[in-house]
Amino acid sequence: MSEKSNDTPQADGSSQTGPAASSAGRPVTSPYDSPTTQMPKPDLHKDIPRTDEDLGLDPGDEVPTASAAHIDGKGDDGYGYAATIPPAAAASAGTVRLQRRNREPRRGTLDLGLFVLRLVVGYTFIYHGLQKLTGWFHGPGLDGTKTMMESGGWDYPSLATALVIAGELGGGILLVLGLATPLAAGAVLATILNAWMWKQGMVPGFQYNAATPTGVEIDSILAGASLAIILTGPGRWSFDRARGWATRPAWGSFTVVLLAVAAAIATYWFLHGGNPLKGIGPFS
Repeated sequence: MSEKSNDTPQADGSSQTGPAASSAGRPVTSPYDSPTTQMPKPDLHKDIPRTDEDLGLDPGDEVPTASAAHIDGKGDDGYGYAATIPPAAAASAGTVRLQRRNREPRRGTLDLGLFVLRLVVGYTFIYHGLQKLTGWFHGPGLDGTKTMMESGGWDYPSLATALVIAGELGGGILLVLGLATPLAAGAVLATILNAWMWKQGMVPGFQYNAATPTGVEIDSILAGASLAIILTGPGRWSFDRARGWATRPAWGSFTVVLLAVAAAIATYWFLHGGNPLKGIGPFS
């Protein structure tokens, strides 16, 4: 006949046996089982391994990394690895420009307005350039332009004629296209400033009127419009739409303006001579 075990099953399914039970007849529990039990205090004075030598590692050993060979879940040594994610490809310059444009505020009709301004100014200079080059639109033609420059006091009429036609016709075409806009607008600005100084010097006094051949009113308007295009850029309706100066011109615009003014004064001084501001206040 077998003896019954002295172990008495407990209500929680555990048995009370030997060292697993306390003298009070209750099971031994961990302090983590009851939130009211005081947790053991960690030994803060114990040395914590900080280097490979403390951890028993050889600094020369390579740490296994996941690669394409471990995508199936097993590496060469039998351990499983997670497949690595390849690095993202660098964004192209076109993508960066597109993202930057998408963050820009809406420009409304600004680009349309700049396009209209370029058309008006550009076609005006094209019109006058064709008059001088081909004689179209009741113009003087190439020979008539040379004669006009010579009688107007220009020392080198052939060179002066070539410069004025290149500035008006070439600059006007580039303005309409919106191509190399800062240089195009600078060229027409220098050209119209030369015409302004030439007319202004013919008769004493400020000639701001359009009623006489020496009036500089139209020339002043064209100079101001050319200056505005340099400072604002051609807008997105242009061949320069991918350039920074098309929508966000910076300090380089002032450099173009200064160069255009300097070129106009130097051309007038060397090819015509005299004071370019003759007849205006203290410059008379």
